[in-house]
Amino acid sequence: MTTITIPASGFSSLKKAALALWALVWLGNALWMLADPQGWYAGVDGVANTGPYNPHFVRDIGMAYLTLALLAFAAIRWPAQAVPLVGAGALFLGLHAILHVWDIAAGRLPAEHILMDMPGVFLPVAVSIFLAWWCAPARAA
Repeated sequence: MTTITIPASGFSSLKKAALALWALVWLGNALWMLADPQGWYAGVDGVANTGPYNPHFVRDIGMAYLTLALLAFAAIRWPAQAVPLVGAGALFLGLHAILHVWDIAAGRLPAEHILMDMPGVFLPVAVSIFLAWWCAPARAA
């Protein structure tokens, strides 16, 4: 297996800033979920439709979002591995979005979740895919 190496200087400041911002978004969400699971559950539109409040489950998911933050920070630190690191985050977010579509289609979530979930479920998938694409060696600068 061939590994393409991108020197640390191969990432532009803009790319590093975008990845850092992305990491901070997920870090903020994770810390909120871990520190105040009930506040997060009540504060995010539509979450209550997904089932009864369970503080352990919210914290479990908070750890998944902490992982997203760490993957994005790692992509800054190791730019040669940015595509698989950011891609792993995109995979989780994509599977999460598919689960929402599946639950909407099966009637387990109301149809209005398509719009309700746009900013917090569907848009992050698109952003993550874009970031993974942008971090590819052909677009290293």
